[in-house]
Amino acid sequence: MWKVQLFKLNYDQKESNAVKAIVDSGWITMGEKTKEFEEKFSNLLGHNTHSTAVSSATAALHMALLALNIKEGDEVIIPALTFVADINVVRMVGATPVLADCGSYENWNITAKTIKKQITPKTKAVIIVHFAGYPCEMDEITQLCQERNIKLIEDCAHAPGASYKGRACGTFGEYGCFSFFTNKNLSIGEGGMLTTRDPQLEQQAKYFRSHGMTALTLDRHKGRAITYDVQQSGLNYRMNDIGASLGLVQLEKLSSANLARKLLVERYREKLSPIKQIYIPFQNLKESESVYHIFPILLDENIDRVNLIHKLKALGIQSSIHYPAFKDFSAFKNINLNETPIADEISHRELTLPLYPTMSFAQVDLVCESLEKILKEEQAAA
Repeated sequence: MWKVQLFKLNYDQKESNAVKAIVDSGWITMGEKTKEFEEKFSNLLGHNTHSTAVSSATAALHMALLALNIKEGDEVIIPALTFVADINVVRMVGATPVLADCGSYENWNITAKTIKKQITPKTKAVIIVHFAGYPCEMDEITQLCQERNIKLIEDCAHAPGASYKGRACGTFGEYGCFSFFTNKNLSIGEGGMLTTRDPQLEQQAKYFRSHGMTALTLDRHKGRAITYDVQQSGLNYRMNDIGASLGLVQLEKLSSANLARKLLVERYREKLSPIKQIYIPFQNLKESESVYHIFPILLDENIDRVNLIHKLKALGIQSSIHYPAFKDFSAFKNINLNETPIADEISHRELTLPLYPTMSFAQVDLVCESLEKILKEEQAAA
């Protein structure tokens, strides 16, 4: 159906062999491969980071809030432009979500300035998102959180391998939360990682991941434990060794895949720059290294986005939206979310074009030429 789809897996025989080896081993739940994946992911981030493999980034976010004792009566500042998981986990622990606006139409991330506007005596935590794989300006954000005694959680779902001033995203806050969903830079289908540099927070995470138990099934299987204690109430947010084996292969490919994304984005920018009806954000960021998770553009306010998506589809090109505004969802219409005009405008005008590491320059050219053709026809007909 698609000549150019939105995302395509960067898989080959290595992933198949890795899964087969786990199945043949007879041990498929969380075990030695999960531990190995955690260790190698920690090495990727550096800074004495501890990693806890979990079932999703949403699980990681939920566990982070629980471990930091965020509860009813507290406020948590989150980006207005992000996936619904961030607002959902805040509400699930009983806290109140407060929205921070995007910094500008050039840089869609939240900033220390937009966060500061929303701080009240009830603010206990901030969740920042490195949108599309472009790091937030972390110096000012971390300083603000430290001055106000506010806990900082990094949503790094878009940003495995990204860095700010040479320091890996996911190592600035109390916790970092990564996603390994199918369309992510490091893709295993489902899964995530919760990272921290604090050994006590790591222990809290491991308790929340697996029922608060002091010993795992693997420990009993290996004869390292006969029984276990339960130190606190916990959940089942475990990863399994099948996912971890895929993660290890994907981790080996991550650097080259992120570089391929960078080259594709540079091609996009070159081909799209003459088109007056669109604007490309994140072009002048300094002292940061993106991982180019998605390629979002901002459409002229007079363009019918839904019509454009359908016309691209008719030409075999898949596109998407990242993300609808929270106020447009039924669940959040009546919870009195604060105003965030820049994010709302972006939500209604943003369009995401195809981007994946095995994509060719010819496919980028086809997307750009198709987009330009449609916009010229629309302009002529107006």
